[in-house]
Amino acid sequence: MKHKQNISLKPYPTVNSQLVIEDMQASTFWSLQDMSWMKIALKLARQGAERGEVPVGAILVHNQQIIGQGFNEPIGRHDATAHAEIVALREACARLKNYRLPLQTTLYVTLEPCTMCIGALIHARVDRLVYAASEPRAGMVGSQINLPMQPFYNHAIEVHNGLCREHSSQMLKTFFRERRKAAKRKTI
Repeated sequence: MKHKQNISLKPYPTVNSQLVIEDMQASTFWSLQDMSWMKIALKLARQGAERGEVPVGAILVHNQQIIGQGFNEPIGRHDATAHAEIVALREACARLKNYRLPLQTTLYVTLEPCTMCIGALIHARVDRLVYAASEPRAGMVGSQINLPMQPFYNHAIEVHNGLCREHSSQMLKTFFRERRKAAKRKTI
């Protein structure tokens, strides 16, 4: 006769579903092409920061070629609409002599787009959006509202996020930390 063994099983640890989702997003496998395009957008963001602009960079890619690029320039251009995405869209549309972009155009941007920018991307018919860092206060691609998923638009954008998230977030944090230090020095 066989004896039953008493095996004490440890209970499974509780799972924080938000952490699992974040881990899954962080483990997304990005193509080498996606990574190289985002690196260019990050370089553009650095150029903006060097000029005192919030470090956001964007590029539009079609058929493995950059058709438009830009970084935040509202301060330098004295133009509230000169966000990186808008600057890139304007350049691409002027180059192509069309207000609508060709099929299979992807925008790579270092920060989640705002209301104005996501609206412009929808109207320009961008097919795919890849952004690095989320913008919890004003992001309109999931952080506050998910505008591209609203049923009333006549165009849908495929959205991916998290590529180079940490790099972009760190650049933004450093920029704002330095800006606060400079402002504090002026008041002393």
